[in-house]
Amino acid sequence: MSRLKVAVLYGGRSGEHEISVRSAKSVIEALDPERYEAVPLFIDKEGRWEPRPIAPAPGANPGIDVVFPVLHGTFGEDGTVQGLLDLAGLPYVGAGVFASAASMDKDHFKKLCAARGLPVVECVVVRGADADVKAIVEQMPLPVFVKPANLGSSVGISKAKDEWSLSVAIAEAARYDSKVIIERAITGQEIECAVLGNDDAKASTPCEILPSREFYDYEDKYLLDAARIELPARLSAEKTAEVQRLAVECFKAVDCTGMARVDFFVEEGTGKVYINEINTIPGFTSISMYPKMWAHAGLPMAKLIDRLIELALERHAARQALRYER
Repeated sequence: MSRLKVAVLYGGRSGEHEISVRSAKSVIEALDPERYEAVPLFIDKEGRWEPRPIAPAPGANPGIDVVFPVLHGTFGEDGTVQGLLDLAGLPYVGAGVFASAASMDKDHFKKLCAARGLPVVECVVVRGADADVKAIVEQMPLPVFVKPANLGSSVGISKAKDEWSLSVAIAEAARYDSKVIIERAITGQEIECAVLGNDDAKASTPCEILPSREFYDYEDKYLLDAARIELPARLSAEKTAEVQRLAVECFKAVDCTGMARVDFFVEEGTGKVYINEINTIPGFTSISMYPKMWAHAGLPMAKLIDRLIELALERHAARQALRYER
């Protein structure tokens, strides 16, 4: 039996390039060499492909059976690469074009969740760095979190406690995206929950992040190695079930497939659960919580990779059965 040729697509032009490289290394190491042949496809920070790009035409990529995109952030997790893979007629792991784009844009993501009746944190959306800070504060009392609308791994995110720091935070976020989200700061637990599947998506046991800094920023996630993790999260059985239900509902709200990690806040005092964001290509590094949560559920990394490839082939087969002409 011939091995499946799995193209692991990694690197990319986003601010999360280094995390993507680390994630790809973990994925390649987890591929069972008896079942799969890894085909590394690297994209450098300028967008150049090595050794070759994927050709955007069905049948034009005979050396690839399935693609595993491990591209975090812009130009990888936002629907751009997924569109290329659809044009190429290749099966690929994870969400399709719409779900990827909608999940990456925090503004539209919140609107989709709200339309489904899911709890999201209140926010104000501005464009560019020249926002009216006083008008924002009238709508959204301080402190607030300021984020680029389209990015991940907490890149460009700041917490603002006064008008001056809000102005600085908006300018910083605007370096990464023309649209900036200003969100009410929630004090409470930071919870993550992994989702796996297509139409039959299931949620893992949630974990809890205990940041070593004021919030779980880029340095805390990837550089300091000082944040603590509680797996399972310190939640009641009822609250755990609520988080799991909301994770699957969020997954469905954006029409996601394959995998996602949904991040939550559980507000101190009220106990209310808020959906923070969804990550359609979660990290696969040695410290990433998506594979850790499934390992805790009895699905180790190698088996998780198997399942994700199965889901990609299943989704592709369903799409191939559709008609695109009369």
